[in-house]
Amino acid sequence: MNKFFPEHAARFDEVARALKGRKVAVLGHLRPDGDCIGSQVALTRVLNRHFGADAVAYNGHPVPRACAPFVGDTPYLQAAEGSAVQDIAVSVDCADPSRFGEILATQYPQVLLNVDHHISNTQYAQHNLVEGGSSATGELLAGMFLDNDYPIDPVTAQALYVGIATDTGQFRFSSTTYKTFEICCHLMERGADPAAAAMSLYEKESPAKIALLQHFLSSFEFLCDGRVCIGVLNQAAWDATGADKEDTEGLVDYARSIDGVEIGVLIEENIGVVKGSFRAKDPVHRVDLLARQFNGGGHACAAGFNPKKPLNELLPQLKQALQEHFKNSK
Repeated sequence: MNKFFPEHAARFDEVARALKGRKVAVLGHLRPDGDCIGSQVALTRVLNRHFGADAVAYNGHPVPRACAPFVGDTPYLQAAEGSAVQDIAVSVDCADPSRFGEILATQYPQVLLNVDHHISNTQYAQHNLVEGGSSATGELLAGMFLDNDYPIDPVTAQALYVGIATDTGQFRFSSTTYKTFEICCHLMERGADPAAAAMSLYEKESPAKIALLQHFLSSFEFLCDGRVCIGVLNQAAWDATGADKEDTEGLVDYARSIDGVEIGVLIEENIGVVKGSFRAKDPVHRVDLLARQFNGGGHACAAGFNPKKPLNELLPQLKQALQEHFKNSK
């Protein structure tokens, strides 16, 4: 079998061997997606089962409904459920420690190991295994596990597959490579089930999410001669649908998917908090740099931001930034 990430794998093995018998908190970012959940689950299981650690996955937010079936019997807690008592922190799929949330960032100011694929990663840990060319953190972890010939049980295999499938947009994004498919083949040999993953992730949408989608589509505004599409979910949309935060998953892709649109934008206003997401069809647009202007970051084609300003103040500034950024990204 070809080696996928030999240098990262060797460093990972060295760090992980020192965790035997240690209490380890496996941290991920707030509002966790499939790659975050899958990566936390997989790393926690390998540390416990192969290295003899006492690892628990922690997140500041709950596991999304669609991802709950992939946790299995993995020890996984929300930070609000109690103080994390582990004495060492490692992280996955998190570009900046502020994204742990206030509780976990305060409890774990020092991080031993940072495994990630975001190009905006701030290299905040003692050991940083960051591979910006990987389609997902799950791909990086899976490749290192395979390179080191670690045993991968079916729950771990499925979790890693879910991370890869979700962060590649079901293998549609430009980050998908031959390596991505090869790694997924090995995961299927170890128990990953693509059909079961797709059923849970994409075939069980709530009626509230569909209603929220209607509000999002009706709000579309086009800029830059139709090459930028902005959609807004204001407080009225949430009040009318009864949707919750995780019902926004995937909505921004509708803005990007329109013929002629190169950058799609989702802005959320909910209980006084404004958040946003960018999605681009081509990495030349570097929306991670655009997000950085509004207290955010991410990937060249996918980024999020937390502007810390009201919607009526953000929108004109964002539109101006998009106009300037789009002109400069070609």
